[in-house]
Amino acid sequence: MKTSDNMPRILIVDDTPENIDVLGEILSDYKRVFALSGENALRKAESTPPPDLILLDIMMPEMDGYEVIRRLKENPSTEDIPVVFITALSEAEDEAKGIELGAVDYITKPFSPAVVKARVRSILTLKEKTEQLARLSEKLSKYLSPQVCELILSGKRDVKIE
Repeated sequence: MKTSDNMPRILIVDDTPENIDVLGEILSDYKRVFALSGENALRKAESTPPPDLILLDIMMPEMDGYEVIRRLKENPSTEDIPVVFITALSEAEDEAKGIELGAVDYITKPFSPAVVKARVRSILTLKEKTEQLARLSEKLSKYLSPQVCELILSGKRDVKIE
């Protein structure tokens, strides 16, 4: 993971302060940023540095979580931030809609603190590996043609570079 100076930042978005407090305590090993509304969440997502992960409630007044994620995914500066819905909505249709809108995970309330920690850790690890791969790809592209880079990164073991 990242060093303490570069600890992952998690934006926790919920209109209920008690829910933010609970999630903030569960994720106390990370830098946490909080928002009580969708509009505030969008502003904080565009901050510098941006959050590494957003935990987002769906049912909020004025702007619900579905609208928040739509706007995040439409904005080039926030489109790659992973979003996890944490919500009381437990119907399969709600979960499917969240995933279709771009969420990487969907956790229903009440939730297990151990599960939240494990999923957050897993998502942040995957994000870190994805960023490492992008950096490696960028370095390779300086020395190799795009076609050779694509072959190497495709995972094929029988690639010959001539």
